[in-house]
Amino acid sequence: MDMWYTEKHSKDVGITLRVNRTLFSGKSEFQQIDIVDTPEYGRMMLLDGLVMCTERDEFVYHDMIAHPALFVHPDPKQVLVIGGGDGGSIREIVRHPAVELATLCEIDGLVVRKSVEHLPTLASAIDGSHPKVKLHIDDGLAYIREHQNAFDVILVDSTDPIGPAVGLFEEDFYRLVFGALKEDGIMVAQSESPFYHAEIQRDMFRNLRAVFPIVEMYQAFIPTYPSGLWSFAFASKKYHPVRDFDRERAAKRDFHTKYYNEDLHLGAFMLPTFARENIEE
Repeated sequence: MDMWYTEKHSKDVGITLRVNRTLFSGKSEFQQIDIVDTPEYGRMMLLDGLVMCTERDEFVYHDMIAHPALFVHPDPKQVLVIGGGDGGSIREIVRHPAVELATLCEIDGLVVRKSVEHLPTLASAIDGSHPKVKLHIDDGLAYIREHQNAFDVILVDSTDPIGPAVGLFEEDFYRLVFGALKEDGIMVAQSESPFYHAEIQRDMFRNLRAVFPIVEMYQAFIPTYPSGLWSFAFASKKYHPVRDFDRERAAKRDFHTKYYNEDLHLGAFMLPTFARENIEE
């Protein structure tokens, strides 16, 4: 008998994938966690029934949440990831020679443990062996309250604004992030689908602009995310993501990226009209 997983992207639209087998299914203190194996997208993690990552297309999300900020900031030594318990963002961060310490603050320790066990291609840098990585199982809000003026770059690798991630889309949280960044710090956060989540985006970018002087959206194509068109928010104290982009450093990077490159960096900030209108001031 065929098994299929279906995620509703709206009340009338969804995505469905055939499942070979379930590798893990369990409930943590915070959420339902499932890891399944699919013939088309490999291993896939679901949190509360929503796709977080798959082995086949995770490189798009993790390239694009990490590399744009790290190639704009001139010297990103201290980097924090809030959320991101699968480890993919940390894996990309530690490839940058300038990074001295990459800290992962994930509220759900079970996500980290099961990612290390079942998603080793994502979690290779959070298994305890990487000298640049520090892991904290903690609430991101509580953590940054205690670490002000500490980070060059903060990546908010959160789930959708439901459950434990609700507070990570609010103005009070962005003010805490602003304080946790050094005087020229950059924050990047996933900012949902321009196609399905216009209201969430409008509120999110309004909240960001109340705190940061520079706020821009950029986009990427992620097949298993709602509509396939996904977006990120770039919020900065000093550096503009296009005008201050170090194209030469990006072009000379000594590691391979499957999605990100120096041309795509610039193109990602060129938004379609409807996405611009979602976040107009």
